[in-house]
Amino acid sequence: MSRGGQSTVDASATDAGTTDAGTADAGTADVTRKANTRATTGYWAGAARLAARLLLAAVLAYAGLVKIGDLTEAGRTVALYRIVPDDSAQLVGGVLPFVEVALALLLVAGLATRAAAVGAAVLLVAYVAAIASVWARGMSIDCGCFGGGGTLSGGAARGYALDIARDLLLLGAAALLIRNPRTRYALDGWVLNPKE
Repeated sequence: MSRGGQSTVDASATDAGTTDAGTADAGTADVTRKANTRATTGYWAGAARLAARLLLAAVLAYAGLVKIGDLTEAGRTVALYRIVPDDSAQLVGGVLPFVEVALALLLVAGLATRAAAVGAAVLLVAYVAAIASVWARGMSIDCGCFGGGGTLSGGAARGYALDIARDLLLLGAAALLIRNPRTRYALDGWVLNPKE
């Protein structure tokens, strides 16, 4: 009987050991799976922030460079909004393209990304407010966002909606960068985390 009792105890001890080892292996696999999920999620989040940074930079650079080509026209376009006096409109129209290009350069380099994103967000909110103001007042003008603004004959409402939607999308990209400005291929990484 002791022989039979002994083997019963040994068998149950072996089963318990196997169960514990199986649980440990399952736990390790679960931890590994969670780590891989976090890594994959982190990869895509980083890619989204990089895309947001480069999208904002490209749009701001294009808008600014087109307007720099004719600063007088940029001033006239700002004056068409009838939000600021004509003299101030010329100043705003002359300075705005350079601000857009400066923000684009910071975003392309990934330098002061959060500050550049805040600057871009401020511009975008102002653009949305200006376009909404013109729309609400029943005016028909081209927004001049990419140069060549002017008075339109009609059908501006559809254009205003698209302009506002575009700017809100870009505002979302700026908000993403304000929330988490760390992106790949950015000078911020070298400036903020110097390796000694």
